Amino acid sequence: MKNPAPAKPPADDSSLLEEAFKDVAPLPDHGRALHAPRRARPLPYQTWRDEREALAESLTEAPAWDVEFGDETYFLRLGLPRHIIRNLRRGHWVMEAELDLHGMNRMEARLSLGDFLNQCLAEGLRCVRVIHGKGLGSRNREPVLKAKVRHWLTQREEVLAFSQARPVDGGSGALVVLLKAASRSPR
Repeated sequence: MKNPAPAKPPADDSSLLEEAFKDVAPLPDHGRALHAPRRARPLPYQTWRDEREALAESLTEAPAWDVEFGDETYFLRLGLPRHIIRNLRRGHWVMEAELDLHGMNRMEARLSLGDFLNQCLAEGLRCVRVIHGKGLGSRNREPVLKAKVRHWLTQREEVLAFSQARPVDGGSGALVVLLKAASRSPR
């Protein structure tokens, strides 16, 4: 029996490539410079997140506001009698606690307000004062937290009503807030 012929070793890729392109002529040089591609500009992910959060916050449904006497605003949960606002304005209820938000940024103020309201509910407090400030120390002397605090309060179910505080209690820099009564468990 005859031995078969030894197999040819496989050609490497570079020699195969040379064989495939042996009839190809290179393009003429036009003298143009080749520049490295430009780096993509960084994407502002944090700005986009902040804008999405602000949009979502602005789209949450808050009950309607009633505006009286220029800048004085109040909130009354639907279905409650209007004399509640009158009593809040006149100081009918004793303020049992207060929260001062001066010097806090938006996030700190929101967390502090939530913790404060939860603590008030746990202790069974009904009427509290939230001091947001008049904005005299803010940039452009405009209140930053004033509208935010009012919006956050309208989103909380336990808030029945609020009104601008009397001048002796802080005036336009504070709110008097009426909370739901603590539900009593049957004995």
